[in-house]
Formats: sequence, structure tokens, C-alpha cells
Amino acid sequence: MSSSKSSGRVFGCATRLPVAVGGAVAKRLLRGSARACRAAVAVAGVLLLGLGLAACGGGGTETNDTGTVQGDWAWTLPARFPLPRVPDANPMSRARFELGRFLFNDVRLSGNGRQACGSCHQQDKAFTDGRVTAVGSTGQAHPRNTQSVVNVVYNTTLTWANPLMTELELQARVPLFGENPVEMGVTEANKAEVLARIAADPRYPSMFASAFADDPAPISWNNTIKAIATFQRGLVSGASKYDQWLAGTALLTASEARGKDLFSSEKAECFHCHTGFNFNDQVNHAGTRVALTPFHNTGLYNIDGLGGFPFPNRGVFELDLVPSHMGQFRAPSLRNVGVTAPYMHDGSIATLEEVLDFYAAGGRNITSGPHAGDGRLNPFKSDLVGRINLSAQDKADLIAFLRTLTDEDLLTNARFSNPFAAR
Repeated sequence: MSSSKSSGRVFGCATRLPVAVGGAVAKRLLRGSARACRAAVAVAGVLLLGLGLAACGGGGTETNDTGTVQGDWAWTLPARFPLPRVPDANPMSRARFELGRFLFNDVRLSGNGRQACGSCHQQDKAFTDGRVTAVGSTGQAHPRNTQSVVNVVYNTTLTWANPLMTELELQARVPLFGENPVEMGVTEANKAEVLARIAADPRYPSMFASAFADDPAPISWNNTIKAIATFQRGLVSGASKYDQWLAGTALLTASEARGKDLFSSEKAECFHCHTGFNFNDQVNHAGTRVALTPFHNTGLYNIDGLGGFPFPNRGVFELDLVPSHMGQFRAPSLRNVGVTAPYMHDGSIATLEEVLDFYAAGGRNITSGPHAGDGRLNPFKSDLVGRINLSAQDKADLIAFLRTLTDEDLLTNARFSNPFAAR
């Protein structure tokens, strides 16, 4: 049931990107360059031809390796989780992970000293913030809903609609140094002052020295970003009730079991975009040969009758200006979805019940206001999104199943916690 509108074939400017694509080319997307986007596609095509690679279903081979040791770092992975891919330039280590945990939650890392990464990525909400859209350190509202960073190590792309944002070390520069919208508010004028705040804390010099032992001047922005990325890669979640059921250590209720079966059926069709161990359709790991990067228009808007989405939330179209890419966004993982409301790229759907109603209707019909239009008739809507005949019991069962994807240990595990919370 795949289509050119929404499948693992052709999506925006990242169709079947080799894992290596990114780097200097991707950095241009910090400036939103559509030219860089198109150029990267050409590079990807050349690499694909040169390497002779073909797409491997949901992102390549999978492995059940667990407890794999990399240096002093031991991956303790849930069953069926493949070995994560980690860049050679930033290997995992316990010291970097712990330093990253501190920096991720330190408000002194923002320009005005009021906001941390953890302000928008809160542990008890599966590292989201519960807001419709994020709010930066200066009070400026972000146009998009905060995505979870749980299992981000397995994501092929890292934001709602940027096909070339593939490395955490690059992505971290956007909230830190971005000017529109302002998130952390670090600028050329204050970045030395911000770093000096960190260096002045008596704990940090030894933590940086341990994490970057080969660097004679370890307290730097580059190392700060590397440490935060290491912490994020270590946020692996796979201990939900559903995982326990797979392991044979928990039982699903009758409603949860019916929801599980319905979720994976052609009737509900949820599994087309939310599949595999991470319940999404962009997966990258150590066994991946070619990473697929699908993006989808789900019929959320149709403000002009021609498929339009509200500016500046127009999906991949914002980068490449290809009309058919209007409204295409990445499908997020459904792990911990029960605690990550509100939903959609702009937080415009408040509850899981409303999400199911939206998909059952085959899109959203907004009858009044500036966003009025019938998204069900959006000409760029994915062929996978159509009317679904769901009874009230079907919806209750699906929601019961979705709530089994919450990893309660993740929400309270001290290993992932804010070290400044007790202050």
C-alpha cells in the first residue's frame, strides 16, 4: 500500500540516503538552504550508484546483540533492539554520558541562564514538555511541538521535517545557537560568557577532563555538544508493558490484546508508518546499509483548497519548495505516546482519542477560522490515510494498546534524571 506520496520510496530531498550523507552538506540546512537540499540529493544518488546499494526494507539488517561493550560503555539493550550506530568522532563513554546529563539539564547553558535542554525535554513526559509548541528561553514560542529524544539514537532524521538533519552533534547547534526562533539564546556575543559559567562550576573541570582525556583544553563548545549528544544516544527505552508481554513476563488485558491486533491489521493500518521495534518508519542502526527517510502528509490541513499548510509549518516543502512535499512530516515513534500529549507537529490535537478520530476520518476538516479547509481532500495527502471504520470499542482497544507502550522505568530512572532537580 505504498505510494509516491507516502512510502519508503521517494520523500522530499532525502529518498534513500546512504548513512554517510550529512556532514558539511547538511550543515547548510542550519540556514534552511533549499539549494543545499537539492545538492545533497545529487550527492546521495552518486553515492548510491557508486556503492551499488539497495534499500533494505525498514532500514537494513537487524541484530539482537545486547550488552555490547564499546570502550568503557556497555550497551544494555532490550531484546529485539539492534546495536545503535555511533559516529567514530564521538564514541560512547560513561564519562561523556554523565557529563552530558549535567549539561543537558543545566540552565546556565542558555544565554540568559533561564533554560536548559531539559526544560523542553522533561523525563516524566518521556522527554517532551506537555506544551502545544515549545517556548524558548526568551519566551518566544517555537512553531512546532517538542519531540521526544527517547530512542533518538535509532532515528534516521532528527526533526519534524528536515531530511538532512541526521547527526545529533549538528542538530544540537540549532536550539543552542538558532536565531529564529530563539531557544537557548546562545549568540556570538555571549557564548564565551556562557561557557565561562560552566567552567566556573567546580564540578565541571574534572568531568570534562575525564570525558575528553586527550583534549588539553576540554571545556569547549564542541565538547559540550558531544557530551549532550552522548547523553541523548544513551536514552534507550524498551521496558514497557508491551515489551514485558513480548518477553513473556506480563499479560495484556483483553482490550489491550484486541488493540494490538487491530493496530497491526489492514483495517486500522497504523503499522504502515509505526512499525518495528521503535514503532516508526525511519530507523537507523549499526546494521543499516541504506537509511530510508519517509515523510508523510496526513491531511491535517488544506487551508487554500490546494493542499496548503500554515506557514511556517509546511513540512519538507519549507526546505525544497517542491509542491508535492507540502505538509510532509516525519512519523514519530509511538513509544511512550501515552505521556507525550499534545500531538502532531504543531501540537494541534490534544488527546489520543482525538488523534484516532482524526485518522478514522481520513484527515481533518476545519470549518472556520484562518486554517479552515478540508484536509481530507488535500491533494498531497498520503494514500495510506483514508477513512477507517472504527467502532467506539475499537478506539478504546487501540488506546489501551498504545498505553502499553509507556516505559514507566524511563520516566523515573535516576540514570536519566535531572541532577539539579533537588536544588
